Amino acid sequence: MQLIDFMSLIHPFLAIVVVFPIIGISTHMAWQTRQRRLQTLEKGSTSRIPPMVGREHLKMGRWLTGTVVGVTLIALAYSIGFKGVFKELSDENMFEAIFIVLIFIGTIASLVFLYRANANQPLWRGVFATLTGAGLVILGAQDGVFRRGYEWHFSHYYYGITSALLMIFALAIVPDIYKSYKWRMAHTILNCIALLLFIGQGFTGSRDLLEIPLSWQLDHLRKCDWGAQTCPNNSQSRTPEELIIQAVSK
Repeated sequence: MQLIDFMSLIHPFLAIVVVFPIIGISTHMAWQTRQRRLQTLEKGSTSRIPPMVGREHLKMGRWLTGTVVGVTLIALAYSIGFKGVFKELSDENMFEAIFIVLIFIGTIASLVFLYRANANQPLWRGVFATLTGAGLVILGAQDGVFRRGYEWHFSHYYYGITSALLMIFALAIVPDIYKSYKWRMAHTILNCIALLLFIGQGFTGSRDLLEIPLSWQLDHLRKCDWGAQTCPNNSQSRTPEELIIQAVSK
């Protein structure tokens, strides 16, 4: 494996090790929070679920938004850096490259400001959430990002961008869900949709890892007929055993 192959594993590695465990914890705490609320609403009923479960759910939800946006930016940075404008940087596309870097910086800064926005500042929360989401969409539209537009309904890219936007929106409306039942229902429904998208990402991400070849295999695979699912036979190609012997002899 070359450097570009190792770099391609950063996004799935962080998604499996960091993001998905937080999704499980946050989902469990969301369910516990709802069960406690329903139990305490009943007359004369008490709940064995500790009151701090709501606070822990809020903490994990905030962590979840940051990690989802973070791994999304890492995936976009890899695609644009190794397959997009930065692959063959020249004077002609220097302005585009600088613009993309500024978009990355602006998106990260907007997310930081969204975290720091006061609960009594709904306008600024909306502004920073919009800027963060717009940054992800703009970066995702750049050359080098594989969007699987011909099969968008099973696209890992579209699932990921949509779930990231839902997480940003959920973070922006956190203060409002404690003031309005409608916002609370919107928060619940949108996060249930996001959970389904995360499940879809687990499937589409695994599929894409099987489809992405190693860098040294690209020249041969470009000769394949993907519609017929066939590749040309190369009489001069070496068997895996011959390649291993050659590597060991070096």
